[in-house]
Amino acid sequence: MCGLGLTAGITPAAAAVPEAAVALKSGADKGIADGYPGIVGMVRDGSRAQYIQAGVGDRGTRVPADPKAKFRIGSNTKSFTAATVLLLEADGLLSLDDTVAKWLPNAVNANGYDGSKITIRQLLNQTSNLPDYTMNIDGYTVNPNWTPQRLVDGALRKRPPNAQPGQKWEYANTNYVLAGMIIRAVTGNEPAAEMKTRIFDRLGLADTTLPTTDNNLYGNYLHGYFLAGPLILDMTVTSVQATQTAGAIVSTLDDLGTLERALVGGTLLPPAQQAELKTTVPTGTTGAAYGLGLMRIDTPCGRTAWYHNGAVPGYFSLHLTSDDGTKQVVEPNNENHLLQGTPGQAHTQEAALNAYCAL
Repeated sequence: MCGLGLTAGITPAAAAVPEAAVALKSGADKGIADGYPGIVGMVRDGSRAQYIQAGVGDRGTRVPADPKAKFRIGSNTKSFTAATVLLLEADGLLSLDDTVAKWLPNAVNANGYDGSKITIRQLLNQTSNLPDYTMNIDGYTVNPNWTPQRLVDGALRKRPPNAQPGQKWEYANTNYVLAGMIIRAVTGNEPAAEMKTRIFDRLGLADTTLPTTDNNLYGNYLHGYFLAGPLILDMTVTSVQATQTAGAIVSTLDDLGTLERALVGGTLLPPAQQAELKTTVPTGTTGAAYGLGLMRIDTPCGRTAWYHNGAVPGYFSLHLTSDDGTKQVVEPNNENHLLQGTPGQAHTQEAALNAYCAL
């Protein structure tokens, strides 16, 4: 872990990074005291970055949590998926105003849903009114029969429409599974291949992958843990078929931070697509509006941030990135049991906000 000391004569901008790291580390230590196994994090201001860690990356070996380790980023995947779709639009291969039915004629056509009335833009900004599929699948065990269409079909069975597309915001992983299906239909390639060519290779994200069938992690990685009553389950090996282009990416602090800085800061997308990325809709929560795979939030210090988080069994991560991409906090931990309001989660999220405000 990098030292956190300040020296006389250091500039305010440079001094902000250690101060932010102290705030993040304080919350991480509280999270460990609350029972989390491991937490790592990064704060960045321009080219100056600092890392923190607390706890362990593996409950069995007790190896310290490593800020360079891989982890499952969950719904932070949505930023990558939205960026890929926007890059396809920039190349003239699709339009955000295309309907789902144009590219997937029979994918959304049951229980009152009509893909000819839902646009790609509405998928990406979560206003399609499609239900989330995640409570309609049979747990998170390995199941190679979870095709994207099966996940969509499960969502459509969940309830009939309760609003017209575009009328209200409702978060649903289904939207981003469909976005991945559209990437495949438009290009003839797997979304993982398009992301690798258009984003991973371009930005030098050497430790980032979108696995499609392989549920294992390799090399240096954080083990992920899930609480099931009194039991602590190792969920490191978990189904990527359950999350796909909505949440299956494996990455690192550095790679996730690099993508979000490039995306938010305007160095990945052309100006027209950058404007679409940051065009937001209300979420119904004060101080939070959703763009395309990113949320704009008001922080306690009054500074706006672009934000997303990711939660899958065993892992929770978040990032906060300034509008120009220069100031950033990225923080994952390796325990998540899909319940909100736990003390550890509250402490780590509060610490991330405090760290961002210190930059």
